[in-house]
Parts: sequence; structure tokens; C-alpha cells
Amino acid sequence: MSFPSDLEIARSVTPRPIVDIAAELGIEPGELELYGPTKAKVRLEAITRLEAERPRGKYVVVTAITPTPLGEGKSTTTVGLAQGLNRIGRKASVNIRQPSLGPVFGIKGGAAGGGYSQVIPMEDFNLHLTGDVHAIGAAHNLAGAFIDNSLHHKNPLGIDPHGILWPRVLDISDRALRHVVIGLGGREDGVPRETEFVITVASEVMAVLALATDLFDLRDRLGRMVLATRTDGSPVTAEDLGVAGAMTVLLRDAIKPNLLQTLEGGPAFVHCGPFGNIAHGNNSIIADRLALVTNDIVCTEAGFGADMGAEKFFDIKCRASGLAPDAAVVVATVRALKMHGGVGKIVAGKPLDPALLEENVEAVRTGASNLAAHIATVRKYGIPAVVAINSFPTDTPAEVEAIREVALAAGARDAVVATHFTDGGAGATDLAEAVWAAAEDPSRSFRLLYPDEAPLGEKILTIVKEIYGGDGIELTPAAQKSLKLYESMGFGNLPICMAKTQYSISHDAALKGAPKGFTVPIREIRLSAGAGFVTPLCGEMRTMPGLPSKPGGENIDIDAEGNVVGLF
Repeated sequence: MSFPSDLEIARSVTPRPIVDIAAELGIEPGELELYGPTKAKVRLEAITRLEAERPRGKYVVVTAITPTPLGEGKSTTTVGLAQGLNRIGRKASVNIRQPSLGPVFGIKGGAAGGGYSQVIPMEDFNLHLTGDVHAIGAAHNLAGAFIDNSLHHKNPLGIDPHGILWPRVLDISDRALRHVVIGLGGREDGVPRETEFVITVASEVMAVLALATDLFDLRDRLGRMVLATRTDGSPVTAEDLGVAGAMTVLLRDAIKPNLLQTLEGGPAFVHCGPFGNIAHGNNSIIADRLALVTNDIVCTEAGFGADMGAEKFFDIKCRASGLAPDAAVVVATVRALKMHGGVGKIVAGKPLDPALLEENVEAVRTGASNLAAHIATVRKYGIPAVVAINSFPTDTPAEVEAIREVALAAGARDAVVATHFTDGGAGATDLAEAVWAAAEDPSRSFRLLYPDEAPLGEKILTIVKEIYGGDGIELTPAAQKSLKLYESMGFGNLPICMAKTQYSISHDAALKGAPKGFTVPIREIRLSAGAGFVTPLCGEMRTMPGLPSKPGGENIDIDAEGNVVGLF
């Protein structure tokens, strides 16, 4: 008998009324805005009230080794861990990111977890949910329209047409929109110029929403966004264009976190977006604050490996929120470590290489240098690390033991096998015990990687050397010019949000394991003044993905009863 699909498992469960879950958290009926019986938004007044009444719970970030194109089950482990914590008597929430439609219809599929560790309703989670991403896209593109409208109406702000920094956005992977020319057709159709589209979840508006503390902070951050420069190099902000207020109005509902549930009826807060390779890849500060005052412990997810989402969680999100994490979980799989050890090749949409299904302890040990590097990254921030070995049926005891040995030698507090995919929370109780113990470790002492006052170039170099293991950076003339411009504008104190491949700790996807001795090329540097960070683009990194030759959307349809099918 074959294992049921994620969608079949999700539909086999009768969800609890979301009002019951909210009541258990202490959220009052008037603080809840229902979107049907199984999902709701929580008003920000609830956070203000509860923070004044309750202590903060434990704060755990879930990250991973460098993933394969199939992913290593980080979202699934985040959900399974929360389910496991609830099973051992710790009131726990999972705080997970809302997926982009780009990957859903592209290569990855859904992002609600998998197997018996999912957030439900699964279809809603992956397809629109409460419309937050659409609101973000509308707000972002409104600012774009205001820029071109200002150019059309005699350019009263003196915008340099070659100094426009604001792209358009779309939440579908579409490589044909990476470089476009707009304004063609004549005087009434706008001013012709080159521009680009990026995927919506990489929008600065998404980052602003994730890092804002309340509606008025959101308004201020939107107003500070630099959309263009004048011919003298001075910034033109959304406030200058008079669009920040309207953008805030479009986001007045999107700022409220979404409350859903796990398959086992525990709370799940879903808010803000993914893409830890080009964005900061974390859910919102607001959702975490709400979860921390309604639970004993919160499991929040960061994108891709510890070199990506976790580094940004620590250096951007925690810097902005002032919240100090208590522990980190690093998810690893035998198959991925074998690949990092030089065995087999993993291609999304194709059968798994048979070599990855055969026992190969030596390859696991060799590839576990990647795991050791990610543990070292977490430890640099003074946080205890627990390794979650996401179990597959083909894993052997010797391979698992090899991972444990490497993990403990690298400084992990523990390394635990978890079977949450097949067994739900019951398969993650050992992991839950280990994580709770780590979160109570009195020796933890959270610290940031670099100070605010360090120059931007020095911050970039610190990340490359301390996190990636590289020797240095190589800036194009355009990147050097941008650094000087941003520092002259007064943005030199901002943290860094690196944009690079997720498939290597380095900038080069072909470099597996824990590479050393490389130089990271940085072709462009972008400013996100409202979000509060600067983004270097490494190598050929793209901000608008393309679809694969066989897009996942080909499998998605409705059946004779009108149900969604093919959403994995």
C-alpha cells in the first residue's frame, strides 16, 4: 500500500474550529477576524494586550543544512517539532512563512509541511490564503505607477530616469519579465525606459511588512523607502511621491497575522514570505511576538540553510525586533549529506539517483562537513544547536550514527532522529525533549555577527569570511559606486541581506560540502531603506525565478467534485 499524498492526508483530518484554538491561546472573540471556519486574522490589539499580561515563551529558530533541490523537510520538521512539543506537555506554536505562488506552480510545490506534519487547510495555505501577498503586490506596484506618473507629468521631483530603483512585482515565476521596456506607444503611454520585474515575495514591501512592529511603524517604513534618485544623487522616497499613505491603506489587513492549525490541532501562525536566497526569508516579527505571549515555546522557520535564512534571522530580524532566540534546530538528511559527499545527483522532478539509496557511511561523513559548518554558524551567535535528522526509510543505523558523531563533534548539543513525516508529533517527541532542554540552557548568550557602525563593505566581508568560509569579495564598479552612495545618504549603519544561491554555502552552486578559499563576486548592491537593510547580489543571482521545463502547475487541477488535485 502506497503512502498517501500530502493532500490526501490533509483532507483526512477534520479541522478544529479556529475560534476554539484562538480561545485556548487567550485571544478574545473581538480580536479575531474570521476567514471561514478554519482560518482567521488576529488584530494587533491582541498583541498589545497580551504582552502586557503575560511573560514571553521560549524562542526557537528552525534552519537546515544546504538543501538539495528537493528540500530537506525544514517546514515539515518545524511543524512536527511543534506537534511533538505539544505532545510532551509544552504549549507550542509553529510560525511558518506563507508560500509564493511561484514555487507552488513551479518546481517546489506547496510549503505547508508534509506527511503527518502539516499546516491545514493545506489548499488555502498554498493558494492565496487571506490575500496578503496580493495586497503586497498591489502596494508595491502602486508605488511603481506613481513613479512613472511623476515622470509623465513633467517630473516635478527631478527624478533621474536612469536612477529609478523600484521594479514592478509579480508572484508568478516568469523569466520573460526579468528585463523589460515600458512606456512604449506614444506620449500618452508614459515615458519609455528599461526596468524589471521581481517576484512579489522579494519585494521590499514584503520585508517591511515582516519587520514592522505595528501599523504606524509600517507607515513610517513605507515612507522611508527609496524609490529613485535625483540627478544630484539625493534620494526620492515614497513619502516624497505622496504614495506611502495609500500603500499603508492597502496593507492594513495584511499586517495582521494569520492563525491556522496543524494536523494535530495545535496553533500555527502564518505570516509573510519565503525566499531566503534573495529576501530575508523569515516570517513576521508581529506573528512571533503574538505566538511568544500565547505559548510556552515558539518554533519559527528561517529559509534554506543556516548561511541564508538563519543568518538573516539573527542579523536582520532579531536586530530589528530585539528578541533573543533561545535555541536553533538544524535539519539534516542522510541523502543530502551523501550528495555533499560527492555521491549521486538530485534533480527535482526526476527519480532519485539509486546511489543515494545505498548505504555509504563514508560519503555521509564527508558530506557532513556541510552540517558541521552550519552548526558552527549557529554557535557563532551564542545559541545552542540541536540537529534534527529527518528520517527516510532507506537511512541505515550506521549512517545515522555518523551524522550524530559529526554533529556532536561540531558543537551541537544533541542530534536526534525524527520520524514526524510518517508519525506526526509522536515521531518528534525525542526531538522536542532535546529542543526544550536546549532552550533552557543557561549558558546561551545571544550575540550579533557585526555591529551597526561597521562600514557596509566590512559587514559584507564579515559574512563571507565568518559564515560562508570565503577569503574575500570582489565588487564590480557599479557595486562600489552603490556602497559609496548609500553610505553618503546615511544608510551605512544598516545590516546586510545577501542574495546568493541556496545550493552552496558559497556563491557557486557547484561547490558542495564546506568549500574554502573562494572569492565572492558581487555584481550589484540594492538599498532597502524602509525594510532597513542593504542587499548585495552575488554572482548571477536572479530576483525573478523562471519555470522549469515541466512546471509543477501542470499537475494541478480540479477533479469531478471540484476538489483541488496535484498540489503536493
